[in-house]
Amino acid sequence: MKALMDSLNDKPFAQSEMLADGGGAPADGGLRIKFSDPDVTAAGEPRAGVPLLRLETLWFNTGTLCNLTCDNCYIESSPRNDRLAYLRRSDVRVFLDEAARRDPPPAEIGFTGGEPFMNPDILGMLEDVLQAGYRALVLTNAMKPMQRLKEPLLGLHRRHGERLALRVSLDHYAAAGHERLRGERAWQPTIDGLRWLCGHGFNVSIAGRTIWKESPAQLRAGFRALFETLRIDVDAADPTRLVLFPEMEADADVPEITERCWAILGKTPASVMCATSRMVIKRRGADGPSVVACTLLPYDEAFELGATLAEAGRTVKLNHRHCARFCVLGGASCSAGE
Repeated sequence: MKALMDSLNDKPFAQSEMLADGGGAPADGGLRIKFSDPDVTAAGEPRAGVPLLRLETLWFNTGTLCNLTCDNCYIESSPRNDRLAYLRRSDVRVFLDEAARRDPPPAEIGFTGGEPFMNPDILGMLEDVLQAGYRALVLTNAMKPMQRLKEPLLGLHRRHGERLALRVSLDHYAAAGHERLRGERAWQPTIDGLRWLCGHGFNVSIAGRTIWKESPAQLRAGFRALFETLRIDVDAADPTRLVLFPEMEADADVPEITERCWAILGKTPASVMCATSRMVIKRRGADGPSVVACTLLPYDEAFELGATLAEAGRTVKLNHRHCARFCVLGGASCSAGE
């Protein structure tokens, strides 16, 4: 990340866009603020956009309620935050039916939250997804909401095997680091849930964070030592088994991504998450679910694309700092295979 940011600072466009006040002076002499115009950056350049090339991963946000209140949670999940209401099994079925008519259909269905296992319909949703032949990925903290469903989860695992995958959030390889972000007494229940999953042969991966003053190599070494101590079979060197997510500070000063950035960075729009995924949400008080561009921006209505997958197929303009920091510069994706 630092190397990428430094390289951007050496480019002429970055010098004009990364101003202390977050603005830039366009050619017409006016003043623009970063991430304020979907089509044009603060420096007056065409903003990069990402077309939906194919829908590989369809995400469902099961609701923002969570059993924890974590520091710097990008979606602000907590036991009281219900800005995104619980999706119901019937809601998910509608989108699964539409997804099945796509050519090709998505390969993976993801569930995120909040804590997905707090949603009373989660087992039915998973059954529908797995019976339809999709891979299912559930993002979880592996704590009590998941552990109270051990027996039905074992049943799903027996029937569907590797196609049911769970990604457990473990922010650091040491208890002190994890609990610094997740709160006191959050470590051991997660470790217990993780060991149970691995001990019963579930398809498990880990999600860590890079907020620490450690290099990726140091983090992977620390996690590898932890996994060896716990005797769990997770390869810390495999970026799909141990995913290290970059941070997404709301007030971070990041460069806007212009059309010229693809060549500068040696990337293409196909490398960004919204080229291959969409997420279904249900806002509190809304008549029904809607589709947003990605898992990172559930509250920003500028990224709400419609009520159906067909309506949500249009190009997404990278008009948010998370687009730059997490997806383009950070190179991260929430999906299992990326």
